Amino acid sequence: MTRILKLYSNGEWVDSSNPIKQDILNPANQEIIAKAPEATKEETEEAIKAAKSVFESGIWSECTPLERANVLLQIADMMEDNMNELVALEVENNGKTKREAESDASDAADAFRYYAGLLSNTSGQTYEASYDLQTMIIKEPMGVAGLIVPWNFPLLMSVWKIAPALAAGNSIILKPAEITPMTAVKLFELMDQTDLPKGVAHLLMGSGSIVGQTISESNDVDVVSFTGSTEVGRNIMQAATGNLKKISLELGGKSPNIIFEDADFDTAVDHALFGIFMGSGQVCTSGSRILVQEGIYEEFIKKYVEIVKGINVGPGNDENSEMGAIVSEKHMESILEYIRIGKEEGARLAFGGNRIVQDGMEKGFFIEPTVFADVTSDMRIVKEEIFGPVVVIQKFKDEAEAIKLANDTEFGLAGAVFSSDQNKAMRVIKKVRAGITWVNTYHLTNVQAPWGGYKHSGIGRSLGTYGLDEYQETKQINISMDPKPIQWFK
Repeated sequence: MTRILKLYSNGEWVDSSNPIKQDILNPANQEIIAKAPEATKEETEEAIKAAKSVFESGIWSECTPLERANVLLQIADMMEDNMNELVALEVENNGKTKREAESDASDAADAFRYYAGLLSNTSGQTYEASYDLQTMIIKEPMGVAGLIVPWNFPLLMSVWKIAPALAAGNSIILKPAEITPMTAVKLFELMDQTDLPKGVAHLLMGSGSIVGQTISESNDVDVVSFTGSTEVGRNIMQAATGNLKKISLELGGKSPNIIFEDADFDTAVDHALFGIFMGSGQVCTSGSRILVQEGIYEEFIKKYVEIVKGINVGPGNDENSEMGAIVSEKHMESILEYIRIGKEEGARLAFGGNRIVQDGMEKGFFIEPTVFADVTSDMRIVKEEIFGPVVVIQKFKDEAEAIKLANDTEFGLAGAVFSSDQNKAMRVIKKVRAGITWVNTYHLTNVQAPWGGYKHSGIGRSLGTYGLDEYQETKQINISMDPKPIQWFK
C-alpha cells in the first residue's frame, strides 16, 4: 500500500493544506512507494516562527552540553535499533545498493555519537588582557537553522547537518530533497520518541522554489546549510542577504584523480573504479576526471575497462548488485545527454554509454558504467559535472602538467594522487586546489575531518569541530577584576 507522508511541525505530524502530493518512486522499477506533501509558503513561515519561539524559550538552547549530548545518544540508539528499516528505505527510495545504504546508515548513527562526545568535552578560551581585565571567549547557538539536503545521500547528509546543529543548541528546519524524503521521515519518527523537546525540530517536504526559498529569505532563520548544485547554491546566497544570515554551501565537483607511472598499478586502478562508480557516480566528491601519466596511459585504460565490463549493475536490494539505479528519470536523461555530447565532441568511448533495459531492469533507471578516453580540457564532459557513472581519462606528461590539468576547473571539492614517491605525492596534493584530498586512496574519510571545498565547490565546512562552528556564534566577554572609574572624561 502506498504510504501517505506528513509534515512534522511544532512536535506534531500534520497534513499540508496543499492538495498536491509528490509521487515518491523506487528508481529501480518506478513503483510509487509513497506520496509526499508539498508544504506551502505559509506553512514554512509557521514552522520558522515556531522554531524561533522554541529557541527563545531556552528549553533546548539553554540546556547544558551534557543534556544535549544525552539526547543525541538517544537518537543514535534509536537509529541502531531501526537500522534494517533505515537501510531498506534508503535502497528503495534512492536506488543505491544495500552495501552502500548500510555504510551510510552506520556513519549517520556514528555522527550523532561523535557530536555527543564533542559536547562532553566543550572548552573555551580565556585571556588576561591586562592586570585587571579577564576576557572569555564562548560559543552560543545561532537560533534557527535551515537545513537543505540533496537526494544522493538522503539520510547521511541530513544527519551531517542535524547532529551539529542540534548539538550547538539550535532549533532546526530540515528540507529533504523532493524525490527522496523516506529516510528523513523515519529519522524524525525516531527523534520524536526521544527526549528532544517538541518544536525544536521541523521536517518540511516540498519544492525548493517555495520551501527552500522561504527558508533562505526568512529574517527569522539565522543560518542556512545547503548541499547540492552550484547553481542553487548561488540562489541561496542571494536569498540569504536579507538578514545577512550565515550560510554554509557544499556544492558541485569535477574532481581530479592523478595517477603517476610509479603508482602501485593495481591499487590505483581499484581506487579509480571506486572513486567514480561508488554510488553510481552520484557523489559530489567522485573522481570523475582520471589523469594518467603517459607511460602507463594505454595499459591503464585496458585494465580499467576490463574490470568495468564486469561491474554488476542492478537493483539495490539484490545482494549481487555492485552499482545501483540512477535516482530519477530526469537525472538519467541528463546523464545520457552528456554521454551523447561526449561522443559528439570526439572523445573515445572505451566502454558503456547506454541505458540498461534488459534482465528485468527495463522499468528502472539504470546506465552502464561509462568510460571516455582521449579527452581534452575544452570538452564539456571534462569541464561540467555529470553526476553519474561517467568517467573521463586524460593523459599527462609530467608533474607540472598534472597539477595544471587538475586545477583547470571551476570546482575545488576533492582530488587524489597515486604515487609510490611520497615526497612527490605530497608536493602534488598540496598544489591541488581542493578541500578534500587523498594520497594512494579515494573516498575514505571520517566524521572528525572537515568536509568542504574551494572555489565554486562551496563555502564553509561540515563535520568535525568545524561543522559545529558553522552553527555557533562566537562571543567575547570582558570582565573587570578591579572595577573603578576610567575617568576618560573629567
